[in-house]
Amino acid sequence: MKRLAILFGLWAALTATATTAEAPGPGEAMAIFAGGCFWCMEPPYDKLDGVIRTTSGYTGGEKPNPTYKDVSSGRSGHVEVVAVVYNPEIVSYEKLLHLFWRNIDPVRANAQFCDAGPQYRSVIYVGNEEERERAEASKAELEASGRLGLPIATEITDAAPFYPAESYHQDYYLKNPARYAYYRWGCGRDQRLKQIWGDEAGGSRR
Repeated sequence: MKRLAILFGLWAALTATATTAEAPGPGEAMAIFAGGCFWCMEPPYDKLDGVIRTTSGYTGGEKPNPTYKDVSSGRSGHVEVVAVVYNPEIVSYEKLLHLFWRNIDPVRANAQFCDAGPQYRSVIYVGNEEERERAEASKAELEASGRLGLPIATEITDAAPFYPAESYHQDYYLKNPARYAYYRWGCGRDQRLKQIWGDEAGGSRR
């Protein structure tokens, strides 16, 4: 996790056109998840005890300092993600994974809900072998449960340079609540989550 924290600070410093993002401080850790539209991935983590802050951004591609236009074209190789800085003494990485699964459609490949394209695929970006083992175990547990009925399309891959998205994307659900609610409803996100997860949809219960 120390290696990832150092890289995060470097990437943020290089991102001149994006909002600033602070690297994890002492006693903090960071996890990166892709679950489709990053607007929709901030709220569940912001509400979770132990999460210090979330930052919407881009990762996975080769183009440095990508813009939203670059990423939304689907040709940059980057994916929309949320970086979650948290206190591991309060909330475990397993808890973050549990919340991640219940806010995505794990069986949808190269898309999430109404958003189609590789830039919206679901991915768990791991910063070290311990995170990889925990992520793989979480995925295997979900597959073994048989509750999804189809193979899990979610990828687990090594963390890559993270670029914070433009400032207007940060906390979009708070800045533009009506537009956010309309987008989320129109995209069918909550309807599909309810279909997959029932009473666990979007929640942090375990």
